[in-house]
Amino acid sequence: MDRLSGHVALITGGTSGIGRRTVERFVEEGAQVVFTGRQERKGAEIAAELGEAAVFVHADVLIEADIEEAIRFTHERHGRIDSLFNNAGAPGVGGSIRNIEASDFDDTVALLFKSVYLGMKYVTPIMYEQGSGSIINNASVAGHRTGYGPHIYSACKAAVAHLTRSVATETIEKGVRTNAISPGFIATPIFGRSMGLSADQAEERLERLEQMASSAGDVGEPTDIADAAVFLASDESKFVNGVDLVVDGGAVLGRGWTEGNLGMGAIAKHLRA
Repeated sequence: MDRLSGHVALITGGTSGIGRRTVERFVEEGAQVVFTGRQERKGAEIAAELGEAAVFVHADVLIEADIEEAIRFTHERHGRIDSLFNNAGAPGVGGSIRNIEASDFDDTVALLFKSVYLGMKYVTPIMYEQGSGSIINNASVAGHRTGYGPHIYSACKAAVAHLTRSVATETIEKGVRTNAISPGFIATPIFGRSMGLSADQAEERLERLEQMASSAGDVGEPTDIADAAVFLASDESKFVNGVDLVVDGGAVLGRGWTEGNLGMGAIAKHLRA
């Protein structure tokens, strides 16, 4: 049985990585999906592959009017919006804090944090009128621990998680759930770019990342996050609200048990000497 039969979803940043796989998974589960992105040709190709259940809308989440229009289009086309996945993102500005330009800071905040606020701002009137809906925001383990991403990216992702919790206390009063997903290291171009690769290099080495994901426990696949999004969009999570669902294979927990015990054993041995 399709878990999202009759469901209408809007997914931002749906032309690559986590977003693309989430679009595919929602369609596989029976949903009608509108997805956005800046790569018009790629978006059209994906929509053609998936058939009538998927519609691409060219939109840049840095532009408020584009977000508002994508939500309006989805609502007018389907008469409702059951879930919104605020997924679009990129590593943003990197480097030392002493070298970050204010304009690059502003652009990164607009992409990773402001766009999430705008998505919620424009979808909530529709969901409130319906008396139902699921908002899903893409956060990150970088918002939980330092060293997992660039400075401003990490701060924005922490802000997304907390904004999610705060907004969840409002939306639930109208029958709308608001949750976040915090991916760990996932084999996507954005992971490569966060490691300092150019956009082209990240695309070229994606196959290598995917091989790592299939052979190691510390790198996940886009499907891992897409499945979490399906769960949060579906009625299976009807009693889940204000949660930041960490999907990282346990990376955010810190050192492995064996590693940690070996380290403590060495310290104890040194103290006893």
